[in-house]
Amino acid sequence: MKLVKSLLLGTAAGLVAAAGAQAADLPSKKAAAVEYVRVCSTYGEGFFYLPGTETCLKIGGRVRADYLYGEPLDRANDSIGFRARGRIQLDARTATAYGLLRAVVRMEITRSSGTPFNGSNGTVGTSPDIAQAFIQFGGLTAGRVTTFFDNGDLPTEHFGTLRFSDAPDVDVLAYTFTFGNGFQATVSIEDGLERRSNGFLDTPGPQTLVYAGQRMPDVVGALKYTGTWGTAQLSGALHQVRAANVFVNGLGFANIPDTDYGFAIQGNVGVNLPMLGEGDAAWINVAYADGALSYITGGSTDSLSAGVLAGLLVDGYINPTTGNISTGKGWSVAGGLRHYWMPTVRQSVFGSYARFDYAANASQFGVLDFNELRVGTNLIWTPVTGLDIGAEVIYARLDPKGRVTVPTGQSLGSDNSWEGRLRLQRDF
Repeated sequence: MKLVKSLLLGTAAGLVAAAGAQAADLPSKKAAAVEYVRVCSTYGEGFFYLPGTETCLKIGGRVRADYLYGEPLDRANDSIGFRARGRIQLDARTATAYGLLRAVVRMEITRSSGTPFNGSNGTVGTSPDIAQAFIQFGGLTAGRVTTFFDNGDLPTEHFGTLRFSDAPDVDVLAYTFTFGNGFQATVSIEDGLERRSNGFLDTPGPQTLVYAGQRMPDVVGALKYTGTWGTAQLSGALHQVRAANVFVNGLGFANIPDTDYGFAIQGNVGVNLPMLGEGDAAWINVAYADGALSYITGGSTDSLSAGVLAGLLVDGYINPTTGNISTGKGWSVAGGLRHYWMPTVRQSVFGSYARFDYAANASQFGVLDFNELRVGTNLIWTPVTGLDIGAEVIYARLDPKGRVTVPTGQSLGSDNSWEGRLRLQRDF
């Protein structure tokens, strides 16, 4: 019996050894190498290399919550407004033999309610928006980006509205020449549809300028300097004013007004003030426009208002004497100062003054000369990096030329209003 058991154990051990030897001879599959995401420090913080490429990508975004109080005119008006805005941005950059190749997409979705934000009592609006989508290749910029008429490096920091162009996003095709030592010049063609002001659309009449189809884009030129002390820019724009009206004069003859061309010029300076405190800065902007008033207001509105008074913004109107286009003119001065009371607390004081003038006969159909003053201040606390909690108040005063009779029967020579805003903003 012992002999049989020994034979069985020996046979089993032999089979195990043989199987092990055969397994050792079989080919083995190695695990695939893991490709880790690499940090790209070439373009600043937050960029990383897309695996398998030399393209650096940064993913960013913003969440903003605004709460606004605006003085109501009557019982039907909302005085409280709510707004929530979300932003996602992708920034891809690749170094090439021809210079930097860059593509940016910024998507924003905004939900607003109340008259102060939404412009209509008792309504809620949601608006998805491609805020920016552009390609840069060397000096070329194509797509939707901040207008080159403006200087995006000005140290402005206000929540509400001031009367200067204030860096709106428009569709452009531009080329920037870099000269070194901080100087650059840009020539840009931009979408003129976003720079039209025609307050008559609310009250059409025979003098209404009905814009015809766009036949020429706006042409913008800018010369900019950026240095250690701050930044400065001088810019100009040409804007087509083309009417679709058929005007009938007193003799019964009809004609279409000749196309006119408006223009705008602007200069600004931003200065760093480290002698006051780290991060302190001041800025000033001066603008003049003739037949292109949106270059003063940023294209955000066709009228300015304070209290029950409103002033129309009109690029042009049909002159009842000549049947041709008479253009509206305007100028503005805006500026501000930013001061850090401590590394986490800063305050801005700012304001703007704007004046708009039309030909003498414009008053016959309700278009008046007027000026507007806006002043305000805010206080912002940054408890942690990327989070701002701020409060702002703005006072506005509108002064038309002469007295105006409003729907309530009052005759007013001026009016004013206040607005207050609370903002929480997280950037990442």
